[in-house]
Amino acid sequence: MAFENYEVWFVTGAQLLYGGDAVVAVDAHSNQMVKGLNESGNLPVKVVYKGTVNSEKEVTATFKEANNCEKCIGVITWMHTFSPAKMWIHGLQALTKPLLHFHTQFNKEIPWDTMDMDFMNLNQSAHGDREFGHMVTRMRKNRKVVAGHWQDEKAQAQIAVWMRVAAAWADAHDMRIIRFGDQMNNVAVTDGDKVEAEMRLGYHVDYCPIAELVAVQAQVTDAEVAALVAEYEDQYLFADNCKKSGKDRAQVLRAAREEIALRRFLEEKGAKAFTTNFDDLAGLDQLPGLACQRLMAEGYGFGAEGDWKTAALTRTVWFMSQGMPKGCSFMEDYTIHFDGKKSAILQAHMLEVSPLLTDKKPRLEVHPLGIGGKNDPARLVFTSKDGEGIASTIIDMGNRFRLIVNKVDCIKSKALPKLPVASSLWIPRPDFEVGTNCWILAGGTHHTAFSYDLTVEYMQDYAEMAGIELVVIDENTTVNTFKKDLQLNEIYYMLNKSLS
Repeated sequence: MAFENYEVWFVTGAQLLYGGDAVVAVDAHSNQMVKGLNESGNLPVKVVYKGTVNSEKEVTATFKEANNCEKCIGVITWMHTFSPAKMWIHGLQALTKPLLHFHTQFNKEIPWDTMDMDFMNLNQSAHGDREFGHMVTRMRKNRKVVAGHWQDEKAQAQIAVWMRVAAAWADAHDMRIIRFGDQMNNVAVTDGDKVEAEMRLGYHVDYCPIAELVAVQAQVTDAEVAALVAEYEDQYLFADNCKKSGKDRAQVLRAAREEIALRRFLEEKGAKAFTTNFDDLAGLDQLPGLACQRLMAEGYGFGAEGDWKTAALTRTVWFMSQGMPKGCSFMEDYTIHFDGKKSAILQAHMLEVSPLLTDKKPRLEVHPLGIGGKNDPARLVFTSKDGEGIASTIIDMGNRFRLIVNKVDCIKSKALPKLPVASSLWIPRPDFEVGTNCWILAGGTHHTAFSYDLTVEYMQDYAEMAGIELVVIDENTTVNTFKKDLQLNEIYYMLNKSLS
């Protein structure tokens, strides 16, 4: 039900050359296809058939209507017959919603014994889709192309990925990010051009003084705190010092008060993501680590130390993966374990890692934190699941945004009895040496939005919709080839900027 308020429009291309009977047949086939797609159970967003377009006026009117429909998050086009592409120019110029070109055909097989000219003229997607594709390419318009029969699960799976990304893209254009404090200690990689980000990526970044959050916290009642702590006790294991008779019980209560205040503040501001900074905690008892962990699990984007780009991407990754079972989180590279081909990076943070990453019951603990100058904070302690995933980050290159994606393998780590934080241990693909070398060459951050459920395809579609650069580090990557790709990308974007 995560995407029930959205829909994707299905628009079929044709022309009137083949007569009225052909138009009726095209319409009937399109209706049957859309019905079949919706009933397949493989698509997360409802497909709505918006009719067959046979002229420039019909195309333009349909695409303008899509732009103005809040429920519509994208358009799927398909050319049942030959549809002259010049009639699509004005509509494509007007279209602002994501576009998917579905290269398919109503019939799965050629009817060898009965096929005649009427059948061939009606069913010429092999012809029509190339005509349409040529125009979209000539207009330099970003889109996803899916080729395959509409009943095939592989094709449906590709459409499903695009739908999830389109939904997240719509969500990003209604995303407000709250920053409590600025970048920590003049850190460069977590900052960037917020104006360009809103123009290119959709989201809006606002600063709010921590005093505003403290004022909301002052209104939280003891009864509300008690109710939330009871929820903690139901969901988590409790360390002895956190139980009712424990010496740090008061810190658990204060952490709950901060969580209630932070959630309420974000709701009142209409924000979907936020950042914190442990240099700006005046009026708070402790760094709100537990609150950040739980809010991420609910879908709020989070970035530490003022990192608004990762906060936005974490929200987007969560939004794409709604209903998927394995989880996602903000993450940070911390320390390295050198072990030859098994060399890995310990992922953690001071406190803020989402409990969605574990399949065990997290343990609520309170320990000192030697940074921030506040009282001992509460946090959930756990290790992540084993399995493959992707780590993604967005950086500001000055003349463009770059999305960096690395496929990684989370592996079992040894116990960390003196490091009471949530953590994950992963090996970047293709291995530590090549993966980290390429990540650093690409300018990657130490913060990432990590997901077990999403694949590189999701990020490819996201970069396509946003019109930003994408670089991927996976099992096929080599340092030399990756360097050349970065160099070619630099030339491409420099020329693209000079031409525009």
